[in-house]
Amino acid sequence: MCYLCLTLIFFDKMNFLIINGPNLNLLGVREKSIYGEVSFEKYFEELKMMYGKIKLEYYQSNIEGELINEIHRVGFDYDGIILNAGAYTHTSVALGDAIAAVNIPVIEVHISNVHRREGFRWTTMIGKDCLGTIAGFGLNSYKLAIEALLSHLD
Repeated sequence: MCYLCLTLIFFDKMNFLIINGPNLNLLGVREKSIYGEVSFEKYFEELKMMYGKIKLEYYQSNIEGELINEIHRVGFDYDGIILNAGAYTHTSVALGDAIAAVNIPVIEVHISNVHRREGFRWTTMIGKDCLGTIAGFGLNSYKLAIEALLSHLD
């Protein structure tokens, strides 16, 4: 069978979860100069259309323990997690521990370039446990993370 055919069959079975942390439920409303004017729900529908061969799911919570529970729920059965932990990126040892405990790749994502912002945002408590970090490309950071997962799993 051709490589492209095998790739399409393989990707057809892929299951990725996008997890957004605190305040990201307010995308499109909050600090538009930093985060843009599009809600994540609208952008997520575009992602699902772009990547129709992949099962994409989305989860958002403002509560750290719920984010950890979600990582645990999918961390042994799905193919990858794309995580924007929001402000928990800079403070949560527990999220880093949850990522380290699962056996699927996790990509840390940020909409803004955290290194062009306040100094406390330069530290990540989860990055060492992630496959990689993508930051600063607006909502397209999520698309780049999907592409990175696909490339890693290929």
